[in-house]
Amino acid sequence: MIYRIAFSIICIFFALNVTAQQQVKKPVSIIFDSDIGPDYDDVGAITMLHVMEEKGEAKILATGASNQYEGIAAVLNVFNTYFNRPEIPIGIPKGKGVNINDSQHWTDTILAKYPHKIKFNNDVPDAVEVYRKALAAQPDHSVTIVTVGFLTNMANLLNSTGDKYSPLNGKELIKKKVKQLVSMAGKFPSGNEFNVEKDAIASKNALENWPTSVIFSGFEIGEKIKTGLPLIHNNKIQNSPTKDAFRISITISPEDSAGRMSWDETAVFVAVKGYSPYYTLHQGKIKIADDGSNSWDENAKGQYYLVEKASPKEMEDIINNLIMQQPKK
Repeated sequence: MIYRIAFSIICIFFALNVTAQQQVKKPVSIIFDSDIGPDYDDVGAITMLHVMEEKGEAKILATGASNQYEGIAAVLNVFNTYFNRPEIPIGIPKGKGVNINDSQHWTDTILAKYPHKIKFNNDVPDAVEVYRKALAAQPDHSVTIVTVGFLTNMANLLNSTGDKYSPLNGKELIKKKVKQLVSMAGKFPSGNEFNVEKDAIASKNALENWPTSVIFSGFEIGEKIKTGLPLIHNNKIQNSPTKDAFRISITISPEDSAGRMSWDETAVFVAVKGYSPYYTLHQGKIKIADDGSNSWDENAKGQYYLVEKASPKEMEDIINNLIMQQPKK
């Protein structure tokens, strides 16, 4: 009798352990929103995301552009196609928004060199439609949205009304379907940051009214993490749009001689892997002035900014390793 009880306990423990492992391995459902083009850390971010999906850690539901320059939809399609996922939906903001080209012109090179079925921005729908469709189809509280650009699409999604995908308005749909927002935005505890400033109205609307938890990877986090040099010096990696973007941009930017600052990569990393043990969280809520500068309300709850725990060198090594991964054949 004692042996039977012991055997039953072992079986139960084994079953619980297997279940726990299965839960840990469940991929994080991601909507990725990027201004890809003004900078090329977005390239590292989308590369990491695809590599994490190949590892079974993430599932990319949609990719959106928060920028409006002609060709940005095609640029996203280049990376989705390169990583064997050309079917991933892409959306751009069709109304008022920010329109900035990349100053290093790496986008021109990859559009000329790599396959992409999407050629023009008019080939894709509005980002809000893409996001509402994706969210409506997902289980409740299951989606992580990660933004590494302007908050234009987040404000538009928040302000959206019911449609054929869901009768819920934007705020209701977000509250029902989104687990958290992870955003490369702001400088903490206060300061000025590009992503927030360029569409300050949208940033204020989205971030001050967002109905789920928010984690910010601030300017001060990615500023210290320099990546890309191992990638561009790796002669085994050929015909890679990721390598081309870093190779072109680093060599013409003296400030990047030690590698590019990795703002966007840190947001993607935390969105998929979680903040611990690499960072701790400081709770409060962002406050955005009319000019786009931000401060922090220490007495509020529900939002957090990352505080460095792991060294920048440790994060550099992790990110460099991920962006050097090439797609499976």
